[in-house]
Amino acid sequence: MATVFPHSLLTEFDVSLIRSGQHYRLYKKLGSHLMEKDGQWGTFFAVWAPNAQEVAVTGNFNFWSEKSHPLFLRSDDTGIWEGFIPGVGKGTLYKYNILARDGRRLEKGDPFARFWEIPPNTASIVWEAVHDWNDGAWLSQRNKLVGKPKPYSVYEVHLGSWMKKPGGSQSLSYRELADELVAYVKEMGFTHVELMPVMEHPYFPSWGYQITGYFAPTSRFGLPEDFKFLIDAFHAADIGVILDWVPSHFPYDAHGLADFDGTHLYDHADPRKGFHPDWKSAVFNHGRWEVRSFLISNALFWLDEYHADGLRVDAVASMLYLDYSREEGQWLPNQFGGRENLEAVIFLKEFNEMVHKDHPDALTIAEESTAWPGVSKPVKEGGLGFDQKWMMGWMHDILKYMMLDPLFRKNHHHELTFSLVYAFSERFMLPLSHDEVVHGKGPLIDRMPGDEHNRFAGLRLLFGYMWTHPGTKLLFMGGEFGQTSEWSIERGLEWWLSQYDYHKGVQAWIKDLNDFYTHSTALFERQFEPEGFEWIDHADWQNSVITYIRKGKKEKDVVLVACNFTPVLREKYRFGVPFAGQWLERLNSDAKKYGGHEAANKGNIRGKKMESHGRAYSIEINLPPLSVVVLEPVRVAMKKKKAAILNSLGKSLANGTA
Repeated sequence: MATVFPHSLLTEFDVSLIRSGQHYRLYKKLGSHLMEKDGQWGTFFAVWAPNAQEVAVTGNFNFWSEKSHPLFLRSDDTGIWEGFIPGVGKGTLYKYNILARDGRRLEKGDPFARFWEIPPNTASIVWEAVHDWNDGAWLSQRNKLVGKPKPYSVYEVHLGSWMKKPGGSQSLSYRELADELVAYVKEMGFTHVELMPVMEHPYFPSWGYQITGYFAPTSRFGLPEDFKFLIDAFHAADIGVILDWVPSHFPYDAHGLADFDGTHLYDHADPRKGFHPDWKSAVFNHGRWEVRSFLISNALFWLDEYHADGLRVDAVASMLYLDYSREEGQWLPNQFGGRENLEAVIFLKEFNEMVHKDHPDALTIAEESTAWPGVSKPVKEGGLGFDQKWMMGWMHDILKYMMLDPLFRKNHHHELTFSLVYAFSERFMLPLSHDEVVHGKGPLIDRMPGDEHNRFAGLRLLFGYMWTHPGTKLLFMGGEFGQTSEWSIERGLEWWLSQYDYHKGVQAWIKDLNDFYTHSTALFERQFEPEGFEWIDHADWQNSVITYIRKGKKEKDVVLVACNFTPVLREKYRFGVPFAGQWLERLNSDAKKYGGHEAANKGNIRGKKMESHGRAYSIEINLPPLSVVVLEPVRVAMKKKKAAILNSLGKSLANGTA
């Protein structure tokens, strides 16, 4: 049966929003939608292809005929083709057959498709993902915490390579990940996961960053319903889900967005703006309002339909600068002669404003590596409007520093302390991401010099410094147990390593760091404020030791941190403390349970009235080699221990195990 001209899903109000470039729920109107019309069930199709001569729906329901089911061009100026096809139901494979003005016939997937064939197949699939959500309590609590300080300890995951099935090549499904991954992240104490792009992509080794199906979770691991089930499972375990999102560029695959109606519809025609030299991909034309509406609708789709808790925006720096990775003569300046991409700036501000308007409790994070001002400042204050920004400078400096032989670290002490010069200029997230364990860089453990013991001590020191440094935390999978080979998407993580003591020790250390961080207001309450940090001594370069205070809003809510970046025991190391009283060691990366030598500071440590570092009171501790020692006032530590015992007892009573 031929296509029937529809009673369109687009209302006059929709058209007015589209014309003004302010329709931010296009996924509800365009794409394929199951519906009933005149007593017949079928599918309504709508696609934006303003420069096409003809558009038809071709699929397994009509033997992939080019012309048997044409769509009709709306009489307004929206450039949208639409039609209703009776009998086409859920699970139908389809594409749009587009006759371009130059006579070419193009077969394109649906930009708004909710489901796609498993690559390398490329058809879109008519689909509606039905799922009964059980995360009402999670969403309610998320909403209550808007604007309040929260800990963010994020575990970055590539779903296809976190763990493989027996045999070593097949990835776990969404449903299997809901059992295995959720339980593991919960056990390790992370507050969030960040999933590398789950949107459909044709080339697995792109890690998901070359997207063709912006509105569909990849079918490699199951159905869209299964992905919703996974997110629901994370929420049931009190774990937030951040999705990696790519509004900067897209691939040139024939079934994708490139050359969609025979023209540069989504990208720039001029390669000096439209071709990305790093990724050999097409750059979105953010100056076109239809493109901005497409992308913002996509962002809101994942928050609306999949209950995502946030979006980490990939490659923001590449969007902000017209000359990014381009030589002289390979880029075009803006209207004022500058290198700033003013169109992308407008888009990013609009994106953040709309996300925070409709989902004020959702998080947006920028992967941005330059000194662009105000990335995490609200739009109304002149910023881009992100909630957080990756602290790439800290990451580069600390990894470069940790690779040095400890003998020479004293000559590079400034690289260790420089991050605190600008630590509060943005709301920073400290990232040790997937980018640091690929392309020949090797695993994090390989950055640590020395014998096996010192390498693992150095890795624990790195993590201890990271977790006590101002800012939120992100760690890529495998780092938490000391993966010893470079990450590969073809293999799962080296889980067999976790049977060995050093690896078990790193795992235990991360678990305890997460527990301490998420329960210590001194570490997260003011993690974006200069009032939340105070140096005790940043100038002990000869010993490669730094000492500092992390502070909450209450006067006595403090944590002392001492880091020793040499393999030398510093006995009776004295440093000033903010007030009189007794202190208790809460964390020591040299403890035996973590793989250390147990150079612990046992019992209460009394602050003496002895001037040190310009302070009236000071303490002495043993500072083990390549270690982090964390102390709290005894009263605060005892209160936390009592609360933890009561909490554990309450859970036991609730479970009937007390």
